[in-house]
Amino acid sequence: MTTRSLEDVLASAGNPVEMLRNAPIGAYVYPIVAPEFSNWRDEQRAWRETAVLFDQSHHMAELMVEGPDAFELLSSLAINSFADFTTARAKHFVPCNYDGYVIGDVILFRLDEDRFNMVGREPTVNWVHFHCETGDWDVKFARDNRSPARPGDQPVTRRHYRYQIQGPNALAVIEKLVGGRVPDLKFFHVGSIHIAGRDIPALRHGMAGEPGFEIWGPYEEGAGVRRAILEAGEEFGITPVGARAYATNTLESGWIPSPLPAVYSGDAMKAYRQWLPATSYEASGSMGGSFVSDDVEDYYLTPQALGYGFYLKFDHDFIGRDALEQMADQPQRKKVTFEWNPDDVVKVFRSLFEPEGQNYKYIDLPLSNYTSATYDAVMRGDDLVGFSMFSGYTFNERAFLSLGTVDPDVQLGDELVLIWGEEGGGTAKTTVERHRQTEIRVRVAPTPFSSDARESYGGSWRRS
Repeated sequence: MTTRSLEDVLASAGNPVEMLRNAPIGAYVYPIVAPEFSNWRDEQRAWRETAVLFDQSHHMAELMVEGPDAFELLSSLAINSFADFTTARAKHFVPCNYDGYVIGDVILFRLDEDRFNMVGREPTVNWVHFHCETGDWDVKFARDNRSPARPGDQPVTRRHYRYQIQGPNALAVIEKLVGGRVPDLKFFHVGSIHIAGRDIPALRHGMAGEPGFEIWGPYEEGAGVRRAILEAGEEFGITPVGARAYATNTLESGWIPSPLPAVYSGDAMKAYRQWLPATSYEASGSMGGSFVSDDVEDYYLTPQALGYGFYLKFDHDFIGRDALEQMADQPQRKKVTFEWNPDDVVKVFRSLFEPEGQNYKYIDLPLSNYTSATYDAVMRGDDLVGFSMFSGYTFNERAFLSLGTVDPDVQLGDELVLIWGEEGGGTAKTTVERHRQTEIRVRVAPTPFSSDARESYGGSWRRS
C-alpha cells in the first residue's frame, strides 16, 4: 500500500488553511515530564530568584548528520553564516523555503569536524532529514524522534537525556557538582564537566534570561545525573520545572517557538510535501487564532519578522538566498512583546461566571496556546498591524504577555488591540469551545521583556 503524504492530505483537504484551522489534534504537548513538581508559580519564580532544572529529554527531535559533506549540506540550508562555526560550538540554525520564509529553527551542535547534531522541533529536523535522504550528499544520518505525547504503557527511550540548569544560582550549583570552578566558556560554546563520575558535555546557555548550562548524555544515565543535580542544588534553592511552566520561560526571554512552517505552497516545495508523510507534524498540526486568510502564504514569516534578521548572512549559498536578497531593502515586520491589559484579561475570565450570554474564549494558565501555531490579529484601528503568536502568564512580572510580530512603523509603547477568540463562534479544533470574540488592549514592549522595559513603557497602566 502506498504511504500517503502531506501533498495527498492537502489535495484531499482543498485549502491548507481550512485543514489546519479545523485539525482535530489538541494543543502542543510537552510529553513525559510531570506537569508540576511543586506549582507553576514557584517554578517560574525559581528561574528568576534561585535556580531551576529543565528536563528537555522528551519534547524535541534529534538528527545526527556526519560525513565529508555534512558541513556543506547544513550550510546550504541555513541563513546563518558558518564562517566561524568551529568544533565545540552550537548555533541557532534557521532554514527558509525557496521564497525566503522561515521553516523553523533548531540548535545545531558541531561535535567535531564532520559530525553535527541538531536538536529542536520537528519542522526543521524534517527539512534537513529530507535533504540528507534525497540529495547528492556524502553524509550519514540518524534520527531520534521526540517521545510520544501520550505513551500509555509504551516504554519511552531516547538517545540522550538533556537537562538545563538555569538561574542566578546556576553557576554555584555546577561548581558544587564538579567540586571546583566551572570551565570559563563563552556563550554557545561547549566544554566538559564531571558529574556523578562521568565526563559530560556542557553548553553555555541562558534560556530563561539568566545564565546557565545545558548538559546531555546517554539516556540510561539520565536518572543518576538528575539526582546528583538536585542534591547539589538543594542548598541553592534549585527547583525542578514541570511541563506547565517550562514553555512560559520564553515569554520572558523572547523566542517565538512555533510559527507555521512555510511548506504548504509553491512548486519548488512540492517534492518535499510528497516526501513528508501524512503523520508528520506538518500534516497533523493545527493553526488557530483570530487572524483568518484563505491564502496560507499570509501566515508565512520572514527571518526579520521573527527576530532572526541579525543571523542573515549572504556569505554563502543557501536555499532562499535570492528571495531574501531581493527583500533586503524592503521594510520588514519585527518581533515584539505584547503586554495585555489586566482589566481586559479579567473581563475574559469574568465571562465564565456570567450565565447570560456566551463566554469569551477561555484563557488557560500559565500558557494559553490552544493550537500548534497561533495567529491572533493585532489591530490599530481598522488596520491589521501584526500577529500575537505565543501567549501566557509570568508570575515574575505579574503580567500576561504574548510574543509576536508587527509592522515596521509600530513603536514601543504603542497601544494596540488584540482580537481574542476565533471567528463564527470558533473552529472545529478539539481545544476550542463555542465562544465569542473580544478585544484586548495590548501595549508594545521589547523582547526580551524586562522590568526596566516594563517601567519605561508601562506608565500608569501597570499601577492602575
